[in-house]
Amino acid sequence: MKKALLAAAALVALPVAAQAQAPSPGVYIGAEGGLNWLLNFTANTNIPALPTVSVTPQTGWAVGGVIGYDFVGPRVELEGVYRNNQLNIGVPGTAINNQVGQLGIMANLLYDFMPGSVITPYIGAGAGVGFVDSNQSLGSTVFAYQGIIGLGWNVDTNFRVNIDGRYYGTSNPSVNGQTWTNNNFSVMLGLQLKFGAAAPPPPPPPPPMVAPPSFMVFFDWDRSNLSQQALTTIQQAANAFKAKGNARITATGHTDTSGPESYNMALSLRRANAVKDALVRDGVPAQAITVVGMGEKGLLVPTGDNVREPQNRRVEIVIQ
Repeated sequence: MKKALLAAAALVALPVAAQAQAPSPGVYIGAEGGLNWLLNFTANTNIPALPTVSVTPQTGWAVGGVIGYDFVGPRVELEGVYRNNQLNIGVPGTAINNQVGQLGIMANLLYDFMPGSVITPYIGAGAGVGFVDSNQSLGSTVFAYQGIIGLGWNVDTNFRVNIDGRYYGTSNPSVNGQTWTNNNFSVMLGLQLKFGAAAPPPPPPPPPMVAPPSFMVFFDWDRSNLSQQALTTIQQAANAFKAKGNARITATGHTDTSGPESYNMALSLRRANAVKDALVRDGVPAQAITVVGMGEKGLLVPTGDNVREPQNRRVEIVIQ
């Protein structure tokens, strides 16, 4: 008996490394069975010639079923388990006759410590009604109670295997005047099937933001004519527009800070329109192009006033 309890405690202490799928609440049913040890007891036979007998039960068996609801952590269940132990003594005509059979109908409250793990330790307690007799009539109705400690293996979100050790006791059975104490230790293996739907997978991450294709065309000081390099860049922009299909182009002209601000505004527009005309020659519909003049605003390289900066004399082509 002590070895069985130590084995159950050792199982509870096993490390838990792997993670199962996310659990979900649901109804479950199960079947269970195992070994039962009915502790030695002294029985009152109510026979004058043999008022008491010392009883040493043999190792017996237990089998039962369960229906419950898993709240993911806490669990509640209704359980029925039948236990049977053969005895070393038979007293015909009494309740102590070669065996003790007992049926327990229990309401259990249990708690899984790591319900999201593949292996989860759990504890529980139960109370209910027991029916006890040695002649298979189960004629003695008693109060029953139990404590449970065990390990669950979550095979997947719907199937689980349990192994646990439990103490099961009742108030003293009494049949035809014969009474005895009823204390049991059991080791049970259980299989459970849950009917709750699996938790939905997490939503996919949003697609990364992709900046629209853009091209840069640069100009000489106080000029709006296009260099060969500028024409090459514009051709690349036109090709990108055609590859994209249904799109629009914005051509935004800029100047540096040299010269009057009003003059620079007009110059930025001339540069943007020069780029538009080149795009049209390269096959881009004119109605798909928007022209914007920014003048000295939006400097690529911040400078003071009246500074000639080649990087600021430009047209930005953005395809959207």
